[in-house]
Amino acid sequence: MPGEHGPGIVVHDLGGRGIPVVLAHATGLHGLVWRPLADAVTEHLRCFSFDARRHGDSRPGPGDDHAWPEMARVALAVIDGLGLDQPVGVGHSSGASILLLAEQARPETFRALYCFEPVIVPVHPPLGRDRDNWLAQAARRRREVFASRREAYAHYAAKPPFSTLAPAALAAYVDHGFHDLPDGRVQLKCHREHEALVHEMATDHDAFARLPTVGCPVLVAYGGCSEAWVPALVEAQTAPLPDVTVEVLAGLGHLGPLEDPAAVARSLLRFVAAHGGRRG
Repeated sequence: MPGEHGPGIVVHDLGGRGIPVVLAHATGLHGLVWRPLADAVTEHLRCFSFDARRHGDSRPGPGDDHAWPEMARVALAVIDGLGLDQPVGVGHSSGASILLLAEQARPETFRALYCFEPVIVPVHPPLGRDRDNWLAQAARRRREVFASRREAYAHYAAKPPFSTLAPAALAAYVDHGFHDLPDGRVQLKCHREHEALVHEMATDHDAFARLPTVGCPVLVAYGGCSEAWVPALVEAQTAPLPDVTVEVLAGLGHLGPLEDPAAVARSLLRFVAAHGGRRG
């Protein structure tokens, strides 16, 4: 059941038992897209996810919701609100980055971090806001309104990148990623302008410079079919981390946790089995 932990932050209890896990979604998605993966690990892990500000059912915050350090503070508020003691953090894309930023802001928050294709540009100092970011431009062209959720599902299932998603993950995205309009149509909960602004801020944080301060074990996973996350980029991203493992998941792209939740779940379970002991 969803609940609020921190002002306006909606958290989803995805069930399970064992080591606590907090799952952070990618830009433009919401916390319930993790349900298919969570269902595959709940025999061993206690899973929670959350909706980032202006995503899903979470409300706007008092600060700059587009700034990635602010999104990291939301993740910390979720952990504090749930009263979790050193959970495992699992993040996808920007979600992976904000968990790294959260650990940097408050060391020993996590016992381990599983990061699927974190958005971290390996340069210092940061490049600053990128108003020409191609993902931001694509977000601003996104269709926001559909006649029904059925039409939205058919639309996404017919073309990349969402056509690569597992049916259960795409259904979770559509079922919970739209709200009902008075005339019977449905509209995206994460408005395209907000998604675009988040993408623009992807190069305006200093996570890369502070990677050496991340003391917990980190697994950086990436899809074997990803066009952007090539081995050279991953090597540059991961070199500063003191305790890092890199894993390539064959056949997956950037949306890997939603494309094959079972495969990513197996990877996560292996990682937690090896590195899931409490720190300190």
